[in-house]
Amino acid sequence: MANHEKKITLTDLQQKILSNDLYNDVSDNAGVDAWIDGAITGKINNCWKRMQTEWTTKLMNDDSFTDAIPSNQADFVALVTARSDDKTRKERDDASSIG
Repeated sequence: MANHEKKITLTDLQQKILSNDLYNDVSDNAGVDAWIDGAITGKINNCWKRMQTEWTTKLMNDDSFTDAIPSNQADFVALVTARSDDKTRKERDDASSIG
């Protein structure tokens, strides 16, 4: 997987709406940018926590898995995503809607 980049275009109206709730100066939209960055970071952190919890339990309960569970995020994710029983959200949803 390569790095993912997404460009977001907000209309003047959308900027004004966001500025009602977010601390934001519409001249540079730094407040909106900070909020977007925080939202993405928060989502990644929550997904990581769920992945770590789910897979630590699965690995500990897998009698055929005898290796050490990696203590760093990159190695843990590499281990999990290399397993044949790992499925993305899309793959899990697609499989449950079949039949």
